[in-house]
Amino acid sequence: MTRGVLFAGLCAAVLSGMARAEDGYDLWLRYRPLETAARYRPLATSVVAPGQTPTAAVAREELVRGLSGLLGRPEKLEAGLRRSGTILIGTPAQSAVIAALDLPLDRAGDEGFVLRSVAVKGRALTVIAGNTDVGVLHGTFAYLRLLQTRARADHLDVVSAPKIKLRMLDHWDNVDRTIERGYAGFSIFNWWELPGHVSPQFKDYARANASLGLNGTVLTNPSGTAFAVALTGPWLKKTAALAAVMRPYGIKVYLSARFSAPMEIGGLKTADPLDPAVRQWWKDKADEIYRIIPDFGGFLVKANSEGQPGPQDYGRSHADGANMMADALAPHGGVVLWRAFVYSAKPEDRVRQAYSEFKPYDGQFRNNVIVQSKNGPLDFQPREPFSPVFGGLPQTNTGMEFQITKEYLGFEIHLVYLGTQWQEVLRSETFAKGPGSSVARVVDGSLFDRKLTSIAGASNIGTARNWCGSIFDQANWYAFGRLAWDPDLDAKGIAEEWVKMTFTTDPAFTSPVVAMMMSSRETAVDYMVPLGLAHQMATSHHYGPAPWVNDAGRPDWNPVYYNRADAGGIGVDRTATGSNAVEQYAAPLAKQFSDPAKTPESLLLWFHHLPWGYRMANGDTLWDALVTHYDRGVKEVAAMQAGWAALKPYVDDERFTLTSDFLAMQKENAVLWRDASIAYYQSLSGLPLPKNVAAPAEPLSYYKALRLPFAPGSPGRTAAPFREE
Repeated sequence: MTRGVLFAGLCAAVLSGMARAEDGYDLWLRYRPLETAARYRPLATSVVAPGQTPTAAVAREELVRGLSGLLGRPEKLEAGLRRSGTILIGTPAQSAVIAALDLPLDRAGDEGFVLRSVAVKGRALTVIAGNTDVGVLHGTFAYLRLLQTRARADHLDVVSAPKIKLRMLDHWDNVDRTIERGYAGFSIFNWWELPGHVSPQFKDYARANASLGLNGTVLTNPSGTAFAVALTGPWLKKTAALAAVMRPYGIKVYLSARFSAPMEIGGLKTADPLDPAVRQWWKDKADEIYRIIPDFGGFLVKANSEGQPGPQDYGRSHADGANMMADALAPHGGVVLWRAFVYSAKPEDRVRQAYSEFKPYDGQFRNNVIVQSKNGPLDFQPREPFSPVFGGLPQTNTGMEFQITKEYLGFEIHLVYLGTQWQEVLRSETFAKGPGSSVARVVDGSLFDRKLTSIAGASNIGTARNWCGSIFDQANWYAFGRLAWDPDLDAKGIAEEWVKMTFTTDPAFTSPVVAMMMSSRETAVDYMVPLGLAHQMATSHHYGPAPWVNDAGRPDWNPVYYNRADAGGIGVDRTATGSNAVEQYAAPLAKQFSDPAKTPESLLLWFHHLPWGYRMANGDTLWDALVTHYDRGVKEVAAMQAGWAALKPYVDDERFTLTSDFLAMQKENAVLWRDASIAYYQSLSGLPLPKNVAAPAEPLSYYKALRLPFAPGSPGRTAAPFREE
């Protein structure tokens, strides 16, 4: 048997195996043969990739792998331009042909790319070019995405560059491999085996992130009490092994830094950021880290929040603490991501606290500090107004933090596409500099001319074979990455890309599935927290409803605190007659939010405590509107369930069954949300149900007794750990 025949046979075997393996592990990088392969084959007759760096090698490897799978044949790798249809990838420094083409690479930056159809010496070529090999890699993934979504690949003229500088996943992974708010198994980072054994899954993780243009990953949980150990020498060698895998894919590693580390692993008696010994300790630690990991990204810090140590323990400010670490990292080019998620047990409305604590120090943070704020002022709720931190700190680098893992949106069980939520936030107007001052313009730095910008997503990745616990949760990882590259992308377009790459391009499947995804978040809001309600989840697990919770001995942060429901009405007064949280927004918004008639109904009860009989814009009472929303949410989940069942012919059995099972659970959970909430509010108001809504299936006492031991997302529940095969 010749080598060529053997290679062709191996490729055929691999492609055949790929066609059978549909457990979700391949994510959106499936590279299954295209039914339109004949259309693309003349455009991809061979690959020329002259780059010799590790990043150039992975770009070449990815392009050959992708084309071989999509076109159903082994792709030719050649040294020179010998035929029409060649794909040439590289930088001007690597290729005289690329250098001579006068491509608009000045618009691509260090990480962007140019895709261009050109003719050279009578031969039609496709060029994937960048100023760096990382840019070429990003362009390679973009080109393969065009083929996967069946877009045109001739007459290409694309220039793309990321609008946000730091685009990263934040892993809330503990060193024992459990994950805070992780619903897809254990952490993929097996610290006990590092640095001696580096799992091949780490490369697939890096590939997936690079395909989205992400360039950073925080490996450890900012809430962890044991993370001072991650800054010790032996542990840094483990991190260095991960950094080596990520580096060719253009991804830097970051670590959470525990503020009290100088005491816990340094032997000091204080962590006061103004103490010279403490400052020297952090400087020495930074020097040590960069000797081991020369391209280390920096620190993510959670301080003086939920009991975490911080500068306020010593009478110092957030700026004092962040600047101390920033000064230590600055000589190495490192960054401090200082979280603005702060709250403590004090009378102030919790949603005011981030702005109140950071606004006085605007302009006092070092240039290599980013204040990283959650998208809303509370805590990753199904719906919140955007945090007033965005637009409120014009002299401070302000980064966005989204939550990809669905802590308050049904964990991995409920099908909720978050692209619509994030689009809503990014397109919200802050009015910080008048109209056109959207949150996206704050995050990308253009509004206040900030050069260091960032966007982070709390990861939903675990050891489940499908990475995220459910197939549709993969879409949220994908959507985050695409919006991190360009926050102006359309959530529907992103959903269409993901569905085509993950399942099929058949419109009989894509159209109903995209429609289901686009409505799914609003559906969840309806059956969980309609009309601006928030944090109605049980405090112990954040999964199921608990509108009645008022456990003795707990702080007053429970659903009663967040809905203020009583016999007279429901909602939280955040106008001047209440907590006056509206004053933290720009004047046009403060005025709008202060008037219930002008407040968007989707946020009505966030800003106002209103009587049950308050008349909505359509004439319904508030009570009728609430009940209608809850009931509509249940009906929409039922429609999703029926719609998915009709699509069985288009989906492999494993992914179809998993999604079907989860939709059935979501339907049961939605009914519980509706019935528990309506029963409780009815017990307060004494109002009858609208005629078109059925009475709750069980009395309120049932839901009180239940107390939902109901936390389905325990580590490893839904999937076995990754197996090397």
